[in-house]
Amino acid sequence: MAEISMAQMLQALQDEKEENVAEKPSSKTDGVINVVIGEPIEGTIVTVDDEQYVTEKDAEAKRPKPVPKKNRRGNKELIAELDRTREQAEGNKEKYQRLMAEFDNARARSEKENSKMFDYGAKDTLEKLLPIVDDLERALDNVPDAEKGAFSNGIEMIYKKLMDTFKTIGVEPMNAVDKPFDPNLHNAVIHVEDENLPENTVVEEMQKGYMYKDQVLRHSMVKVAN
Repeated sequence: MAEISMAQMLQALQDEKEENVAEKPSSKTDGVINVVIGEPIEGTIVTVDDEQYVTEKDAEAKRPKPVPKKNRRGNKELIAELDRTREQAEGNKEKYQRLMAEFDNARARSEKENSKMFDYGAKDTLEKLLPIVDDLERALDNVPDAEKGAFSNGIEMIYKKLMDTFKTIGVEPMNAVDKPFDPNLHNAVIHVEDENLPENTVVEEMQKGYMYKDQVLRHSMVKVAN
């Protein structure tokens, strides 16, 4: 038998140990082979860490995707359409406000015109009643004291009732005596000189004048001093 040296024996033990280590599965992988480069070997199981896979998947989902050019063009058209719609709405609002203002003005004019027409109609009727008032006043002024009684009292009651009715609808006498002459209200039929009176003073009312609201229903016929 050939003699074996100590060095050869040690080398043989080292080689046997390395072979055993190569054949034994690694404890870190628990018998599972992870293939990093190249195609997976047939009959092997490739594993991927679940937590790492989910994290990368979420990151991929959250990563903003580029907007296609077609969508960009569509968004611009929508924005332009929105701007046009907003401008049209503003224009319609201004038109509505102008129409409402015109309507209010037209309604105010119509009410004013209707009021004037009513006043003109009422004025014409009231003017025709004034001669009756004049006759009642003359009758009351010319009743002799000896003949005053129930008849004259009845006429006076009718006269007062008529004047109260006139007042409720806006008809009132001018009472021009002792007031300055005003051609807008008075008609001067007689002029007299009186040094005791101021110039252009109404000293007598020949026919009583009346106002209907802010209009002259009938001018006063007056006597003016100086």
